[in-house]
Formats: sequence, structure tokens, C-alpha cells
Amino acid sequence: MADEREIRFYRASEKPFGAFSNLFRRAIEFEGEIYPTSEHAYQAGKARKDSVRKWLMEAPSPSLLAMAAHGLYYWDVTPGWSKIKFDRMRRVLRAKFTQHTDLRELLLSTNDARLVESATVDNPVNRLWGEVNGVGSNMLGVMLMELRAELQSMEPRARGLVAAE
Repeated sequence: MADEREIRFYRASEKPFGAFSNLFRRAIEFEGEIYPTSEHAYQAGKARKDSVRKWLMEAPSPSLLAMAAHGLYYWDVTPGWSKIKFDRMRRVLRAKFTQHTDLRELLLSTNDARLVESATVDNPVNRLWGEVNGVGSNMLGVMLMELRAELQSMEPRARGLVAAE
């Protein structure tokens, strides 16, 4: 179990907590589709047109998908995206961490540590979803901690709340 008070992650290739990155290559089923990463599942909801969604999904890597999606023109983005994106991300994360036992266990192993997506490039997207030099909203980390609390409440054995048999 992780005993750190704060766990920072960013690159999907970092062991073991890179799995918290949306770029981590693990397929999930979401809204009846199979996506190669949680980033794909999230960004699929951003595109207003099917042709743009298809183009995004064909990106050769999750990081290029993210870059392309961040550069969409306003008229190619689903109306009201800024109001629905956080709910979509929460649902995507729930799918990722409930469909894969090892990922759920990894998230639960962090106990009550603060989870922080710690980016290196300073821009508004990185400061929204994570932190850059300690500054940012860290929404991905916040959502992971919310999900962790939800999963902890569903697993009383993991918290020692089940009486010995």
C-alpha cells in the first residue's frame, strides 16, 4: 500500500501510478463503445460531428488525440461542452476503474493520499486537469480522489469494517 501523503503522476509510462493518466493504454467500454484509453472515451464526447469524432479516434497515439482535441474549432465542439465535460470525465473514470480490478486496487492502495496530475508544460489545460509547479485546479486528481472514496465505501473489507468471521 502507498503511504505517501501526496502521489504525483503524469506520464502513462511511469510505474505504478502512470495508470492514473488518461493516456494509459487500457481499453474501456463506455456508452456502448470500446475505446483504447480513457482519453479516447472522454474526447469522443467533445466532437460535435461524427466525421470529427472519427478523425480524433484515428489519432496514432493518445497524446496526439489529446493535442488534436484541444485544438478543435469552436464549431466542431459539442454545444455546452464546458458544462458537461466534468460529468463525462467522472463517468469515464468510473468505467476505467470498475472494469479493471488491478486499476481499482491500485487506486484503493493510495489510501487517503492527495492525488495530483503534475504536468511540466504550463498551459490552461494542464492547470485545469492538473497542476504545474503547484498551481492548478487538479480536476483529474480531485475526480480520482472522489472515485476512490466511492470505491472505498463500496468495499468494507478494504477498510476493515467487516466483522471477523
